[in-house]
Amino acid sequence: MNSLRQIRKVSLSLLASAALALSPSFVSLVQAKQVDLNINLATPVMEAEQRHKAFIKISLEGIKQEQEQQRIPANIAVVLDKSGSMQGEKLLRAKEAAIMAIKRLDKHDIVSVVSYDSRVQVVVPATKVSDKKLIASAISDIQANGNTALFAGVSKGAQELRKFLDLNKVNRVILLSDGLANVGPSSPNDLGKLGLSLAKEGMSVTTIGLGLGYNEDLMTQLAGFSDGNHAFVENAGDLARIFQYEFGDVLSVVAQGVEIEIHCRNGVKPLRILGREADIIGNTVQTRLNQLYSEQEKFMILEVEVPEQKEHAEINLVDVNISYTDLFNKRTERLNSNVTAAFTRSQQEIEDAVDTKTYEAAAEQVANELNREAVELRDKGDINAAKSILQKSADYLDNLGQTLASPKLIEQKEEALKDAEELDDEQEWNKKRKELKERQYKRATQQSY
Repeated sequence: MNSLRQIRKVSLSLLASAALALSPSFVSLVQAKQVDLNINLATPVMEAEQRHKAFIKISLEGIKQEQEQQRIPANIAVVLDKSGSMQGEKLLRAKEAAIMAIKRLDKHDIVSVVSYDSRVQVVVPATKVSDKKLIASAISDIQANGNTALFAGVSKGAQELRKFLDLNKVNRVILLSDGLANVGPSSPNDLGKLGLSLAKEGMSVTTIGLGLGYNEDLMTQLAGFSDGNHAFVENAGDLARIFQYEFGDVLSVVAQGVEIEIHCRNGVKPLRILGREADIIGNTVQTRLNQLYSEQEKFMILEVEVPEQKEHAEINLVDVNISYTDLFNKRTERLNSNVTAAFTRSQQEIEDAVDTKTYEAAAEQVANELNREAVELRDKGDINAAKSILQKSADYLDNLGQTLASPKLIEQKEEALKDAEELDDEQEWNKKRKELKERQYKRATQQSY
């Protein structure tokens, strides 16, 4: 919580403006054919002769294609839970949603369909999408029965992807489940490791949790370690909409295999990455994204410690190197840039230079981490401590929101207070926890839906 107090202390001395932040010295933009790289510093002008903690936003965005060109082919495995709890409306809606989504594919795409209960069945082996009626008929024939061999179902889906695995395709498992994994490996750690191993092969896993009986920790870890999406769907009637959103993402991928390396310079120390898993080794930070989508921003916030500098000094804080596979041109592209900070004794210059949007993004990720901490405390039965964390989050968002004149942060303050009020209800906690985990995941990964 020392970090929170220090952030709040800094925020209270700042006013919302971005005059100096628009200077090329402080905002870096590099454009390649498929990806924009932006590096922004929340406080590009800092007080001289003082040590500081600062937020750097590293963002990547798939560029909108100016000319019509054929989209990147997809290699998709739809993995459907058909355990006994899926009987009736749930399975019916799941099958309808899968069939509807597959209709968006064409003959250049590959699809496979796997169902699982106590055992795993390949309903549609990996094949080109040339006979959609035959695929739809096979899906329609799936019947519910048995337990939930989730690990085996995802593994079999990945096995089908491997038949046509191509790093110039979008390779994704889409998993739907309404229950707890109770056959085979079943812990969040087990599924997280599976997701990580699939990511290394160039696959991602999107997880869709249906109803209130699934394990949200397991589903978010499986999605997170493979850089897929995650959705909580309370009512089966919403599945069609979620499948359409998911296939929309799949069909808009422009780059994948994104490797990010950040080198801190001039005595700057990396403290933590917010919003992404990352390795911090000395003054180097390494992380990756599996895919980037057209016109979608994906970012991470790096918190750093900046050593004190003399007045009028200007230093480079970080160098950022990016490599990715350009799926349209089928080649590896590289981007690199940096960001600098200036130092002054003038409080007015400091206040005028604040990059409000970057500070908002950082604050959102800080609050998201506090929300995670609150859920962990609630899981341990310490409701008062969980409420206290959410109250601190609300205070932080309120202070910074007032300072930056940010309606977005004020709105999130109200959200944190509402979350705190709803921690007591034992009957509703299962649903509330799923909502919180989904929201945490989407904010951390900037999921589009």
